[in-house]
Amino acid sequence: MQFGIFTVGDVTPDPTSGRTPTEHERIKAMVTIALKAEEVGLDVFATGEHHNPPFVPSSPTTMLGYIAARTERLILSTSTTLITTNDPVKIAEDFATLQHLADGRVDLMMGRGNTGPVYPWFGQDIRDGIPLALENYALLRRLWREDVVDWEGRFRTPLQAFTSTPRPLDGVPPFVWHGSIRSPEIAEQAALHGDGFFANNIFWPKDHFRRLVSLYRRRFAEHGHGTPEQAVVGLGGQAFIRRNSQDAIREFRPYFDNAPVYGHGPSLEEFTEQTPLTVGSPQEVIEKTLTFRESFGDYQRQLFLMDHAGLPLKTVLEQLDILGEEVVPVLRKEFAVGRPAQVPAGPTHQARVAARAAWEQQ
Repeated sequence: MQFGIFTVGDVTPDPTSGRTPTEHERIKAMVTIALKAEEVGLDVFATGEHHNPPFVPSSPTTMLGYIAARTERLILSTSTTLITTNDPVKIAEDFATLQHLADGRVDLMMGRGNTGPVYPWFGQDIRDGIPLALENYALLRRLWREDVVDWEGRFRTPLQAFTSTPRPLDGVPPFVWHGSIRSPEIAEQAALHGDGFFANNIFWPKDHFRRLVSLYRRRFAEHGHGTPEQAVVGLGGQAFIRRNSQDAIREFRPYFDNAPVYGHGPSLEEFTEQTPLTVGSPQEVIEKTLTFRESFGDYQRQLFLMDHAGLPLKTVLEQLDILGEEVVPVLRKEFAVGRPAQVPAGPTHQARVAARAAWEQQ
């Protein structure tokens, strides 16, 4: 089981002070947060991809490459790579390069994003979102697995005898997750290819995501990749932690109430009741996170959103101390209890290289 954090890289005013960080401060803060994640023993740092204000992570591989040079163990991932508006050739090249720089500590999450205007900015039509996701990823898989590719599709110019460079490290492409908030077609895509499926699981009630994960697990098995329990599932989550729940609620409320995404809507109490958001003590975060297994089965990766809504860097780092020192160690122990032997571990480059070598020797 892998635990980590993901960031959307929003530049949001702090509602308690009125101060908005500069883009420079926010970018540097994201690096500091990633380094802290490794320091406190987390496994994964993931960044989103956005091309519009108020977000700054428009170049995830640049960010992750810089973090790779300053870390030793942390798996570096995206929490969205826009498969719809990025050229698959450039994705293949960028992430293979990052693989080499990070000695394999790289994976990525394919997604369509949630910003409609991004499509025309990159010459695409939002009405083609699903077909773009399917076609572009089919090409990306071939670019990573075939040394010479001849290809023709609907959305980009044909390729003739094309070789993507550099080749994936050790001949093994980065592990791919397919992230979705609402689309069963993406769950089906993940199942078809035997890839991972990541349910964002931060905004909508769990029954919605449970249906998506159940569909993915069933189709993973029907496509011949293993049993439903062997499918690779990741979940998002949100938490704000203090030593006691009263302090956590009092401190987090102004951030929740004014957050660009969910502010001025349901109350904090309603939102925490209906979604995975936990605002409270370490024990409350532990207890609620453990319920995810009841809804989704044993899974491989849990990422928490910790640095959004204008929270100051100092507060985020305090949150990570609590998460890494008091919450995650208990979750590791508890999630291991009763975990069937056939349930795979979270994906790593080393394990996938070993699996490929074992398969080739058969």
